[in-house]
Amino acid sequence: MKPEFLAIGVSLLLLTGIFIFIDLGFRFGRRRKTHDPEAASGSSTIEAAVFGLLGLTLAFTFAGAADRFAIRRDQIVQEANTIGTAYLRLDLLPTEDQPAIRALFRQYLETRIEVYDKFADRAASSAALNKGNQLQREIWTRCVAATQKAPRPEPGLLLLQALNEMIDMTTTRTMAALIHAPIVVTGLLVVLSLFGALLAGFAMSAQPRRNLLHQILFGLAITCTIYVVLDLEYPRIGLINLTSIDRVIVDLREMMK
Repeated sequence: MKPEFLAIGVSLLLLTGIFIFIDLGFRFGRRRKTHDPEAASGSSTIEAAVFGLLGLTLAFTFAGAADRFAIRRDQIVQEANTIGTAYLRLDLLPTEDQPAIRALFRQYLETRIEVYDKFADRAASSAALNKGNQLQREIWTRCVAATQKAPRPEPGLLLLQALNEMIDMTTTRTMAALIHAPIVVTGLLVVLSLFGALLAGFAMSAQPRRNLLHQILFGLAITCTIYVVLDLEYPRIGLINLTSIDRVIVDLREMMK
């Protein structure tokens, strides 16, 4: 399965599981009703506890995924600003050193764009990241050397400060892309969804026949919410993405020409 369809595939599997558990709950409730007519009505305390936990877990995971999505979006703008600032401060270096370092900056920017354009291909993305790190070291070495040989090193220190912020931002974005909700929490969400479906089916067994509309609405409501959570957690491989914000860094190429 392609990475961009992973969240959809997981959601479809969950939707199928919810329908199966609703059916199991209904069948179990009907069977129990033949022995104990009061049993099929269910226990409101247990239902309230399970659905309360499901709602709470959904709320926390959704809020956490949305916060991480917003942080990643803001970091794109921050990195574009740090790269742009460092590039402009190259004017503080001796004139003869600037062309070579500007060329390295343009190569570096291309690698940063490639890291996230090819994020679904982990090998290609990692290769671009490693190449960018090598270019960072070369840019830093050349800028330090140019600053040291300048008649007045003080202006060059402003450039080195901007470079340091640019390098730090690379690490920040790399780590932020790897931070997600713990697998245990996602697994708990799935388990609670299936338990909720089982209880919903059991409660339906008190009726003469199943309510198909209620089954579909319950399944879609839970599945769609979890799908959005997964898409927010992995914005590089889903329908919810950061492509529009990536234009901030892509547009820097025009400034560097």
